[in-house]
Amino acid sequence: MNTKIQPIGFSEAKAVVREVGARCRLPVERVSVAAATGRVLAEAIVAAIDLPGFDNSAMDGFAVRHADLAVTGHSTLPLADEQFAGIDRELVLAPGTAIRITTGAPLPRGADSVVIKENASVADGCVTLAAGTERGANIRRRGEDMQIADRAIAESTRLLPAQAALAAALGLGELPVYRRPRVAVFSSGDELRQPGQVLAPGEIYDSNHALLSNLLAGEGISAQAFPSLPDDPQHIRDALAAAGTQCDLLITCGGVSAGEKDFLPALIAEHGELYFWKVRIKPGMPVLFGRFGNTLVMALPGNPVAVLATFRTLVVPLLDAMQGISVEAPPLYARLSAELHKTHSRFEFQRGRVYSQNDGSLWVDADPVTGSHRLAAAARANALLCIPEGPQQLAQGDVVRVLALGGCMDLADGRTPVP
Repeated sequence: MNTKIQPIGFSEAKAVVREVGARCRLPVERVSVAAATGRVLAEAIVAAIDLPGFDNSAMDGFAVRHADLAVTGHSTLPLADEQFAGIDRELVLAPGTAIRITTGAPLPRGADSVVIKENASVADGCVTLAAGTERGANIRRRGEDMQIADRAIAESTRLLPAQAALAAALGLGELPVYRRPRVAVFSSGDELRQPGQVLAPGEIYDSNHALLSNLLAGEGISAQAFPSLPDDPQHIRDALAAAGTQCDLLITCGGVSAGEKDFLPALIAEHGELYFWKVRIKPGMPVLFGRFGNTLVMALPGNPVAVLATFRTLVVPLLDAMQGISVEAPPLYARLSAELHKTHSRFEFQRGRVYSQNDGSLWVDADPVTGSHRLAAAARANALLCIPEGPQQLAQGDVVRVLALGGCMDLADGRTPVP
């Protein structure tokens, strides 16, 4: 079968990935709020209660009427009762008295201020209060954080710990989220051996499987491991077919270019559909996206840096779209610490390190090592620099877009500011 297909631009490839991923959106399931971080919310959360649900004290101290406090000097008031956090005793504060209160306790009716414990002393059934407490001090008002019918969290939000806690505070024990993709990972090539085995001449250790498994773990997904694929089309076909019955997405690396033993493009074209094959990017031009049977497949090149770059730029948007995320994250920009010249026409993702300065600016060092096999250089990087299509002559201080590697970058490395 003729599997020739014209290379496409990076923007077009990403649009295809998002469109197909959205069509293959995964079903909704419910998870405990205690395990919701990193999951994508399938429905907006609307507050069914006020937060706080009642007026309460923000501090340990004494609930008073502000009118009973002296403008200067101390005020001494009889202690009438006490209200601790928990069941509301529905106390009423009589004029000229005080009620002991703890943090989070319901505010007695009639009280309009709380004097903190540190500014008070108790003796003989009375409390002496220092001057200086303002009217309304140390009180949390009902609904000041959120009110009934407020939208608490938008649909398609990837939940952070504080958002899960907000849902719990609103009384929700479970949340509707999109199921995480089931992803199979395959390395390929007769030259591969597993780490720990003895290498024969011409063999190499399989680093891509570890790379992809860890990249997926960074997205909250546990890779389903399968043996590496030999350079045999029948074996490859059978392995992909078996994995396709268990998984939503197959990720392969290697065997996707134009070599004599690169069988994947023809197999996917014969048993499914090619959405694209070859994207005008560096590294990773041979990347292929398609469908094998009814299962999506992203076939990445075999060089490890190409695997890293294509995962971050094409696989992550696909995983997001399958989980209901349709909007790309806000871009991150940094200034080049040195000039950068690109002579080729492809969109390039260079490895680099982003760091911050004490003036609040972000800078990036582009790694001069650009070979797609140079894994040690990739291991030094915390970001990819996005260099647009066409030749580029970029000066020191020019702004480029950067993509974080691993979700978070260590920016505090104490560098001397760039001149």
